[in-house]
Amino acid sequence: MYARRRRVYFFLMGGCIFLFVSAWSFVRLFSVEAAVALCVVAMVIPPVAAMIANRRGPDDRWWDDPSGDPKSDEWWDELDGKRRREE
Repeated sequence: MYARRRRVYFFLMGGCIFLFVSAWSFVRLFSVEAAVALCVVAMVIPPVAAMIANRRGPDDRWWDDPSGDPKSDEWWDELDGKRRREE
């Protein structure tokens, strides 16, 4: 799961770098407006890449999952206002 998200992140960031470099290397020779537009698109990519890289997968542990320590889980549940069913 992590490897797939990491590959997508690096692919998006590579595309971002490619857009910046190509915009100011050769696109600006034909059209400055197109180069600026490419930079604006490249500016949007890093936040999207970060959201994709930090997205929780179905198999990932989340912050509120039980830790396995019953005393700690009980303490956090009390702080969060959760009531556990007594077994």
